[in-house]
Amino acid sequence: MTRVAVVTIAHGRHEHLAAQHRSLARGGLRPDTYLAVAMDDPDIVKEQVDGLVRDVVAIGRGPRGGLPLAAARNLGVESALDTGADVVVLLDVDCLAGAGLVASYANVVTSRPHRIWSGPVTYLPPRPSEGYPADPAGLAEWDDPHPARPRPAPGELLELDEPDLFWSLSFAVGPRTWHRLGGFCEDYVGYGGEDTDLGRTAIARGIGLGWVGGARAYHQHHPVSSPPVEHLDDILRNGRLFHQRWGEWPMTGWLEEFERRGLVRREDGHWVREDDPENDPERPENPRATFASTVKETP
Repeated sequence: MTRVAVVTIAHGRHEHLAAQHRSLARGGLRPDTYLAVAMDDPDIVKEQVDGLVRDVVAIGRGPRGGLPLAAARNLGVESALDTGADVVVLLDVDCLAGAGLVASYANVVTSRPHRIWSGPVTYLPPRPSEGYPADPAGLAEWDDPHPARPRPAPGELLELDEPDLFWSLSFAVGPRTWHRLGGFCEDYVGYGGEDTDLGRTAIARGIGLGWVGGARAYHQHHPVSSPPVEHLDDILRNGRLFHQRWGEWPMTGWLEEFERRGLVRREDGHWVREDDPENDPERPENPRATFASTVKETP
């Protein structure tokens, strides 16, 4: 019998986490393990909802106080595999699970284990006064997957080795493929870059990517800034790391918008802060220049 674990990482977002818990407990197939990785958040504790227990593992902040998103996901997957999981689903804390999400991921990872599988994600409008549907089946009436990613219909599979389309909002993987992948690069700390890096790493190591239409998730609304100015330093640091590993900068749309706002400038093929030359990552003594990781292809 296939054992399925669902892993989420969280810092704050307690109401969204509780709503995700309910959606998993009431879905078509309940996961055998539900695990939250609490990033510097002691208020996230073990709980049970409708018979589904949410276990918790904790991790502290990363270097310079950033949230260790990549390391937290790795910890969550390894902890889930330690429970004997055959399929691990990673679901962003803001995402509600559609009624068929767990079952669809379980089926595709079991039958086609040599790929990393993602599912379509709908961004929900602001929560209505009566709340989002309590029954995951009711979420289908809101279904409108994000247009920037593939949108296979329920029942459809799409094998598409496009690493720059990978995102960590919702995906699933089996143990052997995860170990071959090696997980997320933990040099990424804070916001941005680690998703695309993982997609590139997968392709470099001969691991395919795919999209499964039945694994639909629904992203709960919350205020956002566009571009995400509050994450500017993370984006610059992680973008430079990505460049070191892959020879190009990610997140160029945001960086160009930061440039239009006078927050960053291009210098010698890189992006640096406009207003703080002491934090220029070109400077060799700056801690942002200490990241030096490489990805090698494996047979």
